[in-house]
Amino acid sequence: MSPAARRKDDRDRVRSAQEPYLRALLETLSGWPLWLLHQLGTVVGWWIAHTPNRQRRNALINLTLYRPRERTRELIRLRNRAMEAFGRTYFEMGRLWLRPTDEVLGLIRDVRGGELLRRDDGRGLIVLSPHLGAWELAGLYLIEQGPTTIFYKPQKRLDDLIVAARRRSGATLAPITARGIRSLVKGLEAGEYAGILPDQEPRADKGAAFAPLFGMPAWTMVLVNRLARKSGARVIFMFAERLPVARGFRIHCLPAPEGIDSDDDATAARALNEGIERCIDVCPEQYLWAYRRFRRRPQDAAKVYDGGLGDYDAIERARRLLRG
Repeated sequence: MSPAARRKDDRDRVRSAQEPYLRALLETLSGWPLWLLHQLGTVVGWWIAHTPNRQRRNALINLTLYRPRERTRELIRLRNRAMEAFGRTYFEMGRLWLRPTDEVLGLIRDVRGGELLRRDDGRGLIVLSPHLGAWELAGLYLIEQGPTTIFYKPQKRLDDLIVAARRRSGATLAPITARGIRSLVKGLEAGEYAGILPDQEPRADKGAAFAPLFGMPAWTMVLVNRLARKSGARVIFMFAERLPVARGFRIHCLPAPEGIDSDDDATAARALNEGIERCIDVCPEQYLWAYRRFRRRPQDAAKVYDGGLGDYDAIERARRLLRG
C-alpha cells in the first residue's frame, strides 16, 4: 500500500470510530433549546476566530476577495462574526435534522419573496440554496412546498443520518451521478421542485466552467442551465437567514439573474455566481467563508489558500491575488 493510500485508510478508520460519538452528540444537542445552542456555537466560533488555524485564515482570504476595499480592521471583525455564525450553524444542525418537521418549520418567522416558489404555469422550479444561514432548514422548507428532488453529495460521516433527515418529509434524494441527474430531469419535467447547493466546487470530470465570483475565477457548475433548458424549468435562489438572539429564521427567495439558463455555459456560470453574491449581500456574516471555494485554479495560477496563518498575511495574500 502506498503512503498516500495508507494515510487515507487511517483517516477512514478514525472517521468510523468517531461516528457513533458524533451521532450521540447530535442526538443530545437536538433536545436543547435553540438559544443555548446558539450561545455555545458563538463561544466555539469565537475560539476558532481567535486561535491561529487554516479555517479562520481561509475565511479571511475569502472575505478580502469579497470586499477588497474594506479596511483591514473591518475585515477581521467581519471574519470574527462569520466564525461565530459558523459555530451556531453546526450547533443547531442536530436540532434541524432530528426534531419533528413541524417543530423545525415552526422556527421560521417570515418568508420574503415566497411568491417566487409558485408553480402556477405547471413548469418545474430549480431552487438554488447556497451555504448561507441554515441551509438544511431552507431545504426542509422547500420540501414542504411540494414534491422535491434534492441533488445530494454523499458524505463521509453521518451519511445515513443526513439522508434520513432530508427524506423525512418525502423528498427524493438524487446523488451526484448520471442517474441522479436523470432523476432531477424527470422531476422537473413533471412540474416538481429541484433543490441544488450551487456553490460547491464541481468535480474535474463533470461539466463546469470558470466564472467570476468576488472578482476571482471559480470552478462553477453548469448543470443548472442545462437542466433549465432541457426541462423548461424556472430558476430562483432561496436561503434561510438566522435572526438575532435565537429568534428563529427568515426565508428569502430571490429571482435568478438574467442568463442563468443561457445555452452558453460561461454566461450561465457567471449569472449563477452573481446570484450567489446577491444572496450573500443580505447577511454576509452567515456565509460559509471557511470553505475553500477557489481550490481549483486556472492553469499556472497561484494557489489561493496558502501562506502564513496570521490575519495580515491572509489579507495581503488575497490582495496580491486580486492585483494579479
